[in-house]
Amino acid sequence: MKKVLLVDDEPSIVTLLAFNLEKDGYEVTTATDGAEGYRLAISNPFDFIILDLMLPSMDGMDICKRLRQEKFDTPIMILTAKDDELEKIIGLELGADDYMTKPFSPREVLARMKAILRRTNKAVPAEPVAAAQQVLPEDETEKIEVGEITIFPQLYEVHVEGELIEITPKEFELLLYMAKRANRILSREQLLNAIWNFDYAGETRIVDVHISHLREKIEKDTKNPQYIRTVRGFGYKFEVAKP
Repeated sequence: MKKVLLVDDEPSIVTLLAFNLEKDGYEVTTATDGAEGYRLAISNPFDFIILDLMLPSMDGMDICKRLRQEKFDTPIMILTAKDDELEKIIGLELGADDYMTKPFSPREVLARMKAILRRTNKAVPAEPVAAAQQVLPEDETEKIEVGEITIFPQLYEVHVEGELIEITPKEFELLLYMAKRANRILSREQLLNAIWNFDYAGETRIVDVHISHLREKIEKDTKNPQYIRTVRGFGYKFEVAKP
């Protein structure tokens, strides 16, 4: 049974999420205080951590930052009532795997958590990818191949030179969106609206942050990228060499 640490000071959120997680087969440990949540995180082997942003004694950002500094690689999702793009960017830069704004659907939290667990090899069942693909319908083994990158849309997986890489849900969505529109110039505003589902509101740096993280994972030389090229003053282009 996979273990989830849920840290939130709103009783209604804790009750709702804990109920749905346990119903789905997860073992849930809860805390309503940041310091207690941090203590639990470093002293127990959790498979996933859900942190509220605003917590008594130690906020979610600080917990995330400390865990990453201490080399804890447990996937982290941050919850917040603040619809602030700068906060989202900071959270992702500190090492959070995903960021959700309240109110949200417990079903969406579960779906995104499962996607992260699959990509970080922490999900059940722990069977080889090849074996899992053998029992999937044909359309679920669809793949997009670009150079040394292979994207499996239905499996939410990305392989570089044959190796499965760790990638967050938004990074995956962004990469897939761009790969399907290869060699087309895509504006930051277009990417923001397509991946984060809201119109341009003056803050597109979240796109730049995710592009930077993607380059670190798929490019051999981030200063001279082969795939994700910057189009100055406009946006980006996923470049595919023409045969």
